[in-house]
Amino acid sequence: MVTILLLVSALAGLFSAAEGQDLRFGKCPTPPVQEDFDLTKFLGIWYEIEKIPAPFEKGNCVQVNYTAMENGNIKAINQLQKSDGSVRQTTSEIIRANLAEPAKMGVKYASSPRVSPYWVLATDYETYALVYSCSSILSLFHLDYAWILGRSPSLPLETIIYLKGILASNNISINKMTATNQENCNSPM
Repeated sequence: MVTILLLVSALAGLFSAAEGQDLRFGKCPTPPVQEDFDLTKFLGIWYEIEKIPAPFEKGNCVQVNYTAMENGNIKAINQLQKSDGSVRQTTSEIIRANLAEPAKMGVKYASSPRVSPYWVLATDYETYALVYSCSSILSLFHLDYAWILGRSPSLPLETIIYLKGILASNNISINKMTATNQENCNSPM
């Protein structure tokens, strides 16, 4: 058993180091989410300001456009500019699973049957939003994902510090958060 745990730990450590993520021991944290979340106010275009790096999101000029779907869920079109200047778009569905906790949603990509948490921890709807997700690995480790979003390509430093404080106070590491370059973007949504 110890050999298996050491092997899993070593492989997970290599994975997280290669992808820039922070593998953490234990189960995913359960931070509080935005109270009285209003999905209608949340819809529209958001720019990525900072994030915990994710292997599926490499590029600059990251934007997401949330639109309502007929089934009550949300269509999310993510767009980023790759290093060669080309633009890549991916589409996912944000699933509203529990209407009693509307800020706790799930995200499903067409390429995967899995639904991952997609929680809005904080938003004022007009300026900033903080979105969090977490992936559990064998219930022994977890990988955090977090995105600081803005309605414009930049946010005041005080707002970024405030949002990072929410993450840190809920035992979500902000050590590897990186700013997203929103300059010289070719194609707005």
